[in-house]
Amino acid sequence: MAPMTPVDVVAASGGDPLIQWTAQDLRPGVRTWVRAGAVAVACPDLSRHDRLAVHGEPDAVAALLGEVLPAVGPTFRTLGDEALIAAVAQRVPGMEMVARFGWMQVTRPVPATGLGDPRWLAGTSGVAELLEDAFPESYAWPGGSGVRRWAGITEECLVAVGADAWSVPEIGFIAGVATRPEARGRGLAASVCAFVTNELLAGRERVALIADYSNTAAIATYRRLGFTLQPLGAAHQRRT
Repeated sequence: MAPMTPVDVVAASGGDPLIQWTAQDLRPGVRTWVRAGAVAVACPDLSRHDRLAVHGEPDAVAALLGEVLPAVGPTFRTLGDEALIAAVAQRVPGMEMVARFGWMQVTRPVPATGLGDPRWLAGTSGVAELLEDAFPESYAWPGGSGVRRWAGITEECLVAVGADAWSVPEIGFIAGVATRPEARGRGLAASVCAFVTNELLAGRERVALIADYSNTAAIATYRRLGFTLQPLGAAHQRRT
């Protein structure tokens, strides 16, 4: 049987963008499983974690995980549509749902805010310091695996940033959007996000990001820009 291509994986999932993103264009280390009614893609070191995305019918996905989980090991966290993960966690012995969050995406250019003159940075000077002050829980950091470039707004110093990280040919991905605490409330994060979105959308089907439900201000900002939200869930095996 011929090796699977990224197109094959996406087709098997019915075009699920989470599967497409997790597949990372089938870079080295990515593993895929396609069975009747179920697809699973395991990608190590994706957004700082080992991730196992699933798609399909709950019974079929649960059966597939019986094969996949022993193969990938305990560091991989299973993620997918929130309702699917909740259903699968009830079917797989020892699995529990541990997180709920949102996949947010847009397929059309978003309006520029006209604030702050965001642009791609020539380097990463000042980015880590800003993140340490404003967003220490960020998954994207300068020099991190899969983090390609940073955009920002500079006044007397760097005041807002956002990263092109873990993008694939069909999906641009945004991470690390942050504003210095003293510069918040001026719409600078929205301005950076709009700039990066439109830059990454050129030649791609969509631009996406992942947002924690607790970050209500960020979710509101992304919604105003035109992003829609798909609920996701994550589960892992309880340690015995």
